[in-house]
Amino acid sequence: MDFQQLQSLPRMIMRQRIRPMVNQYEFHAVLPDGSEGELLAFAQQKRLALKEQVTLYTDDTKQYPVLGFKARNVIDLGATYDVFDASGTPIGLFRKDFKQSLLRSTWHLEQPNLGQITGQERDVALAVLRRFIEALAFVPYHFDFVLNGQVMFSIDKKWGIRDRYTIEIPSPHVDRRLVIAMAVAVDALQGR
Repeated sequence: MDFQQLQSLPRMIMRQRIRPMVNQYEFHAVLPDGSEGELLAFAQQKRLALKEQVTLYTDDTKQYPVLGFKARNVIDLGATYDVFDASGTPIGLFRKDFKQSLLRSTWHLEQPNLGQITGQERDVALAVLRRFIEALAFVPYHFDFVLNGQVMFSIDKKWGIRDRYTIEIPSPHVDRRLVIAMAVAVDALQGR
């Protein structure tokens, strides 16, 4: 899928594959009839890495990179992650707001010429409960990423044996590659 086709997508699905020692993710387009479409990207993230780096590929053969993100520093609670396209050109960044995330997970995503998009868990009460009741870590959660009061995209974790997310992107302006990187981060880095 070329960049223009990807950029026109209003909806995607992210599925997590269950594997020991790594997190694997598949991104699929959602067709107009609501069914799952073609594979857009595949990611693999090593658990417990000292300096986080994730590359997304066209498929699980991992031959052709699509994009990636990398932490600027080794193990940092408020780390900044730079997002790159397939050629290594920076396309944006994101970071977790450690202070605000103590009660309600908060992320900031920046895209050139667009500004800072802030993402927070939609349900404040559930977010606070999740901090104190470990068993709630498996309860679905919902993030809305907002710029100037307008939802740019949302990430909704669904119930199931393995993690499945629906990603809604009402804004035509946000780079879908950044949305994909942020979706991986919301799952893989949420507990940090």
